[in-house]
Amino acid sequence: MILKSLRLGTNDLEKARAFYDATFAALGVAPCAVPAEYPIVLWDLAGFKFLLGPARDGAPATHANGGTIIFEAPSEDAVRAWHAAGLAHGGTCEGQPEPKPQARGAFGAYLRDPDGNKLGIYCGLAIG
Repeated sequence: MILKSLRLGTNDLEKARAFYDATFAALGVAPCAVPAEYPIVLWDLAGFKFLLGPARDGAPATHANGGTIIFEAPSEDAVRAWHAAGLAHGGTCEGQPEPKPQARGAFGAYLRDPDGNKLGIYCGLAIG
């Protein structure tokens, strides 16, 4: 089975678009092409779709306690650029760019997006 997409909740599409456009640009990903009047934002990550939108039940979107989404970066410089772009666009630091002992020394960083979703990025991380 192959995972095709991941959707997170957001309470502010404009902030989400700005945050993810900036962080994904640091990784060479094109900006969101979904028109501003649509109720979602979407990026194509090499065939995998990453989406954000309001909660379908109309309640405020909340982040997952204990959940972390990990992205792959091509270099340590890309990890640093991703982290800096996130901080500049409403994200909060959850771990500076550095070798991470919990990842066998792989170079990584962590942020929370403007809605509180925890994100990580690594260069050279082997999982499994």
